[in-house]
Amino acid sequence: MHYLLKGLYLITDEKLIERARFSETVELAVSGGANLLQLREKNTEHREIIHLGRKLLEITRKFNIPLIINDSPEIALEIGADGVHLGEDDPDIRYARELLGNDAIIGVSCYNRIERGVDAVEEGASYLAFGTPYGTPTKPGREPTSFETLKEARSRFHDIPIFAIGGIYPENAHEVLQTGIDGIAVITSVFGSDQPESSSRRLSALFQ
Repeated sequence: MHYLLKGLYLITDEKLIERARFSETVELAVSGGANLLQLREKNTEHREIIHLGRKLLEITRKFNIPLIINDSPEIALEIGADGVHLGEDDPDIRYARELLGNDAIIGVSCYNRIERGVDAVEEGASYLAFGTPYGTPTKPGREPTSFETLKEARSRFHDIPIFAIGGIYPENAHEVLQTGIDGIAVITSVFGSDQPESSSRRLSALFQ
């Protein structure tokens, strides 16, 4: 299935989303206008990740958006997700592509390094994520990514979607979007809000 890799990209957080209301909270957020959803579980046992992933897959199928799994191509395969997002300590792109197939979405964290984007594109990445443009509690101590880097990424990789991630809220998102990138990936500004649907809607409205 062909999905739109642009706009609002929601990423879950195990600390911010109450487990008892996990599916309900995520569905509210997605209904606000997300184009992609990532399950990000850093300290959760395998069985629980599979359980959560299959719950989220029901939601993403309902809204016709892709489900991406953080870090693990193997877990993405087991869940039946649409793809995987890889950081520099995760398996390489070629392995993920071989495991998940040609239609899988494979996203790559480039941090603030254009050269990592060059390598990722050569290896067949589906989209690139650069961050963080602003400080974020999710990645404390991370060296900021300048707007100039985002502009360079946009001009350098004109055939692949570019997302920015890190400290993006409705109040500052327009500044990031002025760099010409395709989308914004958010965690805290939606799942740290007591009104995830309206927070998501405010962000997604910036792309309409």
